[in-house]
Amino acid sequence: MKTRRKMLTATVVSIALLAACFMQADAFAFMDKNSIQQGEIVLAEEELVPMAGTPDTSNEAKSLSSSPAAVTTGAVTEASGEKTMQAGGAVIDYSNVTDGYVMVKFTESTDKKLKVQVKGPQTVYTYNLTPKKWETFPLTDGDGTYQILVLKNISDSRYSVQTTLSCEVQLKDAFGPYIRSNQYVNFAEAPKTVAKAASLTKKKKKVLSKVDAVYNYVVKNIKYDKKKAETVQSGYVPNLDSVLKNKKGICFDYAALMTGMLRSQGIPCKLVIGYAGTTYHAWISVWVDGKGWVDDVIYFDGASWKRMDPTFASTGNKSKSVMKYIGNGKNYTAKYFY
Repeated sequence: MKTRRKMLTATVVSIALLAACFMQADAFAFMDKNSIQQGEIVLAEEELVPMAGTPDTSNEAKSLSSSPAAVTTGAVTEASGEKTMQAGGAVIDYSNVTDGYVMVKFTESTDKKLKVQVKGPQTVYTYNLTPKKWETFPLTDGDGTYQILVLKNISDSRYSVQTTLSCEVQLKDAFGPYIRSNQYVNFAEAPKTVAKAASLTKKKKKVLSKVDAVYNYVVKNIKYDKKKAETVQSGYVPNLDSVLKNKKGICFDYAALMTGMLRSQGIPCKLVIGYAGTTYHAWISVWVDGKGWVDDVIYFDGASWKRMDPTFASTGNKSKSVMKYIGNGKNYTAKYFY
């Protein structure tokens, strides 16, 4: 009987894992220093292979890796133009690095792929860039030297450096990158998401009560979209209001929606991308005064807080076995923060 129960538990956990995003590599997540020649960079997109025995959801994996991810009152992002670097059709506005972000715009029309690399003291982040549109990119490595590069595709995986900037960053507030809107958590352009978060938390006084209300809403109302996971294109970025309206999405959508809702309520929140076991996955981490970053104690079960993994909790119907898996910090390895 005990053996049967263990097998059932393992099966339930496996089903939850299969329903999430799978990835074996991080495309465009690094820059080979030896590949920089005559203003060119080679971005090596590694082959994405789903884990053995699982459905082929590599397209969803590409959406996370190729786009490795928040406006509270008084925390609006802006390209003020006080400090800029401009060349090659690109503008980098670094007027607000002390608030934890830079803004980039490619001013010319082009059908070539554009990318932005943010090289922090420890981590390199690579994002897609849409022409003629300001985009916000967080400085999530904290204080230190950053290099910002705007890249334009030449052919295949070769990119030319359009402009580059090196700057020293000393944050006024360590939470700066995690309370503002950015490319991955764009609630500045999601009024319905902000309104829903306000409605859910209206009568909540404590931060953890607000977190609980938002978390439970997302878990109970957003369904995992298997079709989208199989067809999503590389470079996908969540549209929060669309996810809210359609009530379905992939793990990236779950995490981005919840992050945007909490940030709109003034609650510092990280969108985390890393590994759940060997599965590439997205979840969130929340800051609460007196508790710190709540990432391995996240959902409230009536007695204690467990890790906040809205995708697994939703797809596994919050079963005891799934929640036990989520609650075990050893099952998670954070890689990128947005």
